[in-house]
Amino acid sequence: MKKLLYITFIGLLGLLYSCEKDGDQIFIADNPVPPSIVSMPDLTLERNNGTDILEFAISPVDPGFVASAKYFLEACATGDNFTKVTSIASKDLGENFEISVADLNGILLKSFPADETSSVDFRVRARLVVDGGTGAPGTSDDEFEYTSATETASVTLYGLPRLDLVNSGIDQKIESSLGNGEYFGYVKLDAAMPFTLLDPDANVSYGGSGGTLTVNGPGIAVDGSGWYKMSASTNDLTYSTDAYMIGLVGSATPNGWDTPDQKMDYDAQSGTWSITIDLADGEIKFRLNDGWAWNLGGTVDNLTQGGDNIPVTAGNYTITLTINSDDTGTCTIVKN
Repeated sequence: MKKLLYITFIGLLGLLYSCEKDGDQIFIADNPVPPSIVSMPDLTLERNNGTDILEFAISPVDPGFVASAKYFLEACATGDNFTKVTSIASKDLGENFEISVADLNGILLKSFPADETSSVDFRVRARLVVDGGTGAPGTSDDEFEYTSATETASVTLYGLPRLDLVNSGIDQKIESSLGNGEYFGYVKLDAAMPFTLLDPDANVSYGGSGGTLTVNGPGIAVDGSGWYKMSASTNDLTYSTDAYMIGLVGSATPNGWDTPDQKMDYDAQSGTWSITIDLADGEIKFRLNDGWAWNLGGTVDNLTQGGDNIPVTAGNYTITLTINSDDTGTCTIVKN
């Protein structure tokens, strides 16, 4: 026996290929087949293989009709039952997940130790929204979600070479994911505090100006205080610092939709941005550098570029944002 779900055509654009007119009937199986992890790669990760591509082979969800879904590859410590989820990747098609050794190593280092072997659980989650705005099962208010069986693997991660920021005001560093002299990180800089870069392994200090590094050079200065995306190369002795300030904006925030946004802080260990703030009844979004060229909205577990405003009620909140490699994201909004 099958359940009969009536779905309007408008809500199905881009999702259901089998519908051709309003009122088409979609039959959902009593026991939809969830996605599954068919095979996983060897997860003994090594720096000298950083550019190699790893493949997690999956089978897509089968809800009983032809549909598309958003897929999430996730991990947690074995036995944690995904109470604390590490998000690895997301995509809109039920195809295999591919990720480089360096990228996977960097993501998992946020939750697991370097130079040790950890037992890690993996799963694939599929979210299917087949209609919009009615509140019925399968809509954005009550989504269909299917989760694979858990697959457990032994994972060995490698530690990353680093450059420490000396005299920057806080303990922070940029890292080389491939160990090849190319370093990157998000750093909080003070315009009044020029800093140098120290290679603790080689005991070499770098300073510089105008994008050029020099050994034992002068402190590196920036024009404004806040978060920056920093790159440095000890191979060609160059560096760059680009403002990267994630902020909260919206009618619920103290400045409304006007600048400046309410700036969030970055936690390098978890790879998340967070803020504790008093909000009014209204809406919020996340955006970069007080501008709309890059902005995230939607639902807390499915933030997309240019997505919908997020409604909130008045109160004091701690908000944590995770930005994925494809510039989508997820967030938690917790009232204190």
